[in-house]
Amino acid sequence: MWTQESIHETVEKQRAFFQSGKTLDVDWRIDQLIRLKIAVQTNEKDLEEALHEDLGRTDAEGYLCDVGAVILEINEAIQNLRKWAKPETHFSGILCFPSTVTKVYKMPYGVSLIISPFNFPFLLSLGVLAASIAGGNTAVIKASSKSAHCTETMKNVIASAFPEEYVTVIDGGHDIADFCLAERFDKIFYTGSPKVGRHVMSEASKNLTPVALELGGETGNWCVVRKDADLKDAARKIAFFKSLNSGQVCININQIAVAEEVAEEFLNDLTDAFVKQVGEDASENPEYPHLIAKRAYDGCSEEAEKYRDRIIFGGKGDPETLKYAPTIIYPVGIDEEIVNHELFNPLLPVVPYKDDEIDALMETIGRREHGLSMYLFTKDLTWAKKTMQSQQYGGGCINEVCLHLMVKGVPFNGTGHSGMGAYHGVWGFREFTHPSTVLIGSSHLNLPLREHPYEKGWGRYKLALLRLLEK
Repeated sequence: MWTQESIHETVEKQRAFFQSGKTLDVDWRIDQLIRLKIAVQTNEKDLEEALHEDLGRTDAEGYLCDVGAVILEINEAIQNLRKWAKPETHFSGILCFPSTVTKVYKMPYGVSLIISPFNFPFLLSLGVLAASIAGGNTAVIKASSKSAHCTETMKNVIASAFPEEYVTVIDGGHDIADFCLAERFDKIFYTGSPKVGRHVMSEASKNLTPVALELGGETGNWCVVRKDADLKDAARKIAFFKSLNSGQVCININQIAVAEEVAEEFLNDLTDAFVKQVGEDASENPEYPHLIAKRAYDGCSEEAEKYRDRIIFGGKGDPETLKYAPTIIYPVGIDEEIVNHELFNPLLPVVPYKDDEIDALMETIGRREHGLSMYLFTKDLTWAKKTMQSQQYGGGCINEVCLHLMVKGVPFNGTGHSGMGAYHGVWGFREFTHPSTVLIGSSHLNLPLREHPYEKGWGRYKLALLRLLEK
């Protein structure tokens, strides 16, 4: 059982390890990334079994979304770390003459704290760990108490690969998380809800610790289906995504706005897509994941009951297995409660709108808290690209769902209430390092331009020269 004292001792051990300078060596970091990859691959079956125990996910879904995704993240770091970590060289500028060379070193923060959620317990902990290791930090992972089997498995995997003074996994509830936040870390990376994100940021502010927050967005992630969209294609992709992990995905579609001119056809296609992929009643499908806990199931079921008269598909669940079927609710007004908060479950409210009033719809969405993602389905790519460049959200897709998460070399991040900071690939390396600018001075040919006197003798010409040089 972790205590404030044992956590403090762990942090101090990691600080001493970091201060030894061992993590600064890039080749050593690459060796640790290789060790992490081997540990994940060696324990792949255990990781997948833990995902099934906690979330009811099949091996295929577990590998697709967690295990395989972690390996991809580690591979990218291994392949590119030397390039990422190479110091930048800049010309210092004529004003700095004769000191002509300036370096920018990519320095690790030190001891990092990674607070991970239950929904993707390996990707959102070990994937972040890969970025921390690449940056040259040590790491304490505070894993979720909700996904207990995954946390226990991860503890064993990390303990088999690394000493605790370098990487440690801490389990426990909110009290243990607060013990961690009471310590002085050098970088905090949190994934979870905006509500807890505020608490993390508040605690971090006491030590002025830099934070990265990956949050879900308080008013949810919008999907807009215009009347010119390929409706069957949109329905197929949306059904896949909403069924994934039983809707417990931070970038998942929270609500759909569909042009009322094609609403009936789209809803028929969406219903057909759900039936084809997970069956008439997904709660009886052994491959369909379940909600993480009784509290989550009850919240989903109770909210569905409020809209029972508007459920056109789904609305069924099993409190014993914690499975609740994907549920289409239609029609829903844009100001109703269900579309004004993050759902994090398989409920899918659908808001009709007139296609020629799309600008008003986007204005309404834009006035709400920024989502972590946005999805647009339309053949009008000019409108879609313009919209994507004018709305505020983390990331998203046009005529696709979720795959922006899988693209190498691009950031994953939120904005406003959906987060701050970015990671994946080089962006993760940047998140766990800070750039240090160092000018390399010269002791020869130094001019007295910057020195007193400024008014007497030659000094009278200094202001004119400065104006000339600093134009």
